[in-house]
Amino acid sequence: MKEETKKQIDEMDYESMLSLWRFARIGHPMFQGETGDYYSKVMKEKAAKLTDSEKTAISKLVGWH
Repeated sequence: MKEETKKQIDEMDYESMLSLWRFARIGHPMFQGETGDYYSKVMKEKAAKLTDSEKTAISKLVGWH
C-alpha cells in the first residue's frame, strides 16, 4: 500500500469512510488487497470510539442512494 493511501485513510472521519463503504463502485481500489484490509481495520477502530447513538446518527446522515 502506498504511504499516501495510508495517510488518506488515517485522515478520514467515520462518516466519510462509511459513505465510501456504502457507495463506492464494485472493485474500488480502496477495498482491494492490503489497502482494503487496512481500510476495514481503521474503520472498525473509528467506529469503536463512537457510541451506538452516534453511529446510528451518522448512518442516517449518510443514507442510501
